[in-house]
Amino acid sequence: MALVIKMRNVNKVYKMGKNEYKALFDINLDIKKGEFVSIVGPSGAGKSTLMNIIGCLDNASSGEYFLDEINTNCNDNKLAEIRNKKIGFIFQNYNLLSKLSVLENVELPLIYQGLKSSEVRKRALESLEKVGLTSHIKHKPAELSGGQKQRVAIARALATKPEIILADEPTGALDSKTGKEVMEMLKALNKEGNTIVLITHDRDIAKQAKRMVTVMDGKITSDEINKAV
Repeated sequence: MALVIKMRNVNKVYKMGKNEYKALFDINLDIKKGEFVSIVGPSGAGKSTLMNIIGCLDNASSGEYFLDEINTNCNDNKLAEIRNKKIGFIFQNYNLLSKLSVLENVELPLIYQGLKSSEVRKRALESLEKVGLTSHIKHKPAELSGGQKQRVAIARALATKPEIILADEPTGALDSKTGKEVMEMLKALNKEGNTIVLITHDRDIAKQAKRMVTVMDGKITSDEINKAV
């Protein structure tokens, strides 16, 4: 199976005035197409920094990161282009635009990709149908429950047909019942062939992925297959 993510000796250093803070130390990580991988660790472990590099929101200070065989060591504009084409984001707080309808929120990244309006509408409706929200396409985010907002975010991520769905604490703002429903949806999407990378501090959530990578003090301390999944 082809590698979607290939990291070699990735380091991240933040400069704070005259001081430096090293957030990641020599990260080596391979993720294959179609995998469901969780990255777990406590606050301050470095998992958010790692997520930002995986998501092409930031560059590594040193080392190499290839996303779908593309070297991501590039300027911000090129990085944004890679991000928009290759990654579908699901955030803890949904990141929906309050003034746009459900349909318009899902269409937005497709518009940025420069697709024809007919293709934008088609893909957005298909994605909303997949998450069971076609009856809510005219609603604004304020009219939705937390679970419905997260399903809109999932639909938005799916619509671009990304190489990776990157889910950052996708159950963090939800009650346990709704969180379970979101996890079941992610598992179903993975069974359909989608590559999913889930970032969480919750080991119970992390254990639901097929593979669990633990990050502590900026280093990968374990990488294990969840045999129970």
